[in-house]
Amino acid sequence: MPTIAIVGRPNVGKSTLFNRLTGKRSALVSDMPGLTRDRREGEADVWGHTLTLIDTAGLEDAAAGSIAARMRAQSEAALRSADLVLFVLDARDGVVPDDAAFARVVRSSGVPAILVANKCEGRAGTDGFYEAFQLGLGEPIAISAEHGEGMSDLNETILAALGLKAKVKSKRQEDVSETADTQEAVAAHHPIRVAIVGRPNAGKSTLVNALLGEERMITGPEPGLTRDAVATDLAWQGRPVRLFDTAGLRRKARISEKAEQLAASDAVRAIRFAEVVVLLIDAERPFEHQDLTIGDLVESEGRALVVAVNKWDLVPDKQKKLKELRQTLDARLAQLPGVPMIAISALAGRGLDRVMQAVFEVYEVWNRRVSTPHLNRWLGEALERHAPPAAKGRRIKIRFMTQPSSRPPTFIAFCSRPDALPKAYLRYLTNSLRETFGLSGVPIRFRLRKGDNPFARH
Repeated sequence: MPTIAIVGRPNVGKSTLFNRLTGKRSALVSDMPGLTRDRREGEADVWGHTLTLIDTAGLEDAAAGSIAARMRAQSEAALRSADLVLFVLDARDGVVPDDAAFARVVRSSGVPAILVANKCEGRAGTDGFYEAFQLGLGEPIAISAEHGEGMSDLNETILAALGLKAKVKSKRQEDVSETADTQEAVAAHHPIRVAIVGRPNAGKSTLVNALLGEERMITGPEPGLTRDAVATDLAWQGRPVRLFDTAGLRRKARISEKAEQLAASDAVRAIRFAEVVVLLIDAERPFEHQDLTIGDLVESEGRALVVAVNKWDLVPDKQKKLKELRQTLDARLAQLPGVPMIAISALAGRGLDRVMQAVFEVYEVWNRRVSTPHLNRWLGEALERHAPPAAKGRRIKIRFMTQPSSRPPTFIAFCSRPDALPKAYLRYLTNSLRETFGLSGVPIRFRLRKGDNPFARH
């Protein structure tokens, strides 16, 4: 049975990754560095193959004879006995001196290694992902062990490194789409996390009850009835969904009671842990300041967004109103062009199918990956159509591009002078990306980094 050692400095998420791969919470996890001291072994089923995993203590410099030195000796022993090493770093911290030192230890061991950039959820970790190239361990795999993001990529890389072929096919292996979601292989088993958010009394609990087909949540005309972010599981047309009904969010200045403050923070936390957010708008008072503030928060957290306009049965001239709302949404939430907007009546149960269909579609876009060859062909065509402007008489060159992660789609372009590239040109590239690869309605992270093609040096 192949053996895989998980190594890295303390507090980068090795035990969380161990638990994720084994499917058990057998290793203690905490923000406290050095919690793991002994080697811990477990079995992981990776697409039909049983593998032995070793969770090790953090590698760190320590005085001879100390506990830390003995912990390091245990980790190095695990490294020597392994068939494959997962070298984990914290992408939010970037590459620190200890990472570089211990990467040399891994390289000198001669054991094949996979570089894992952990904590890449949402907008985090992009800088650290790029820095990881300098460790000389090949292309990093971007994951979030805590949230389960990027695990399909990691599983595929593990089997390839061990010379194994998957016995259980993933979505990627079936090659349904060149830009297929890395998480679609497990979509049938893991529910999509959907948070219903909005201002007080917009009808969030009524919508949840309508989707569930029962009076699960307390509803009424009084604003603020919901305080906790309540999670409920359901299957919609065979697809598992976990719904979060949240408290109404309003301006901080208007939040006075302690219970309401806690409820608001719980709603914000639900947005951060959701995959798709349904922003519920009151058709009688649409797109007030707080609605747009919530939309901004969803975008900044990198979540997929669907706008549902509730109480549509009360609107007299529906076609005119719909056109006005679409124009307002496009103008006031310009950073997310193409967000789906669905008119519904939660109380009458109308428009529910269209809302959930929009959730599934935007979830697929949010997970979408574009292959590196496709990206660089697009980049060449975009540069040919409209070359970057010269800055102070010097040309700006964009040489290479890659997508380190999805959820949301995140891209890195390697540029000769990133600080000199105008924001307007960056918007041109971003809008062209959206149009070419069908990325409307979801946040896009586009980063510029100084340097040449990083793969040219390997």
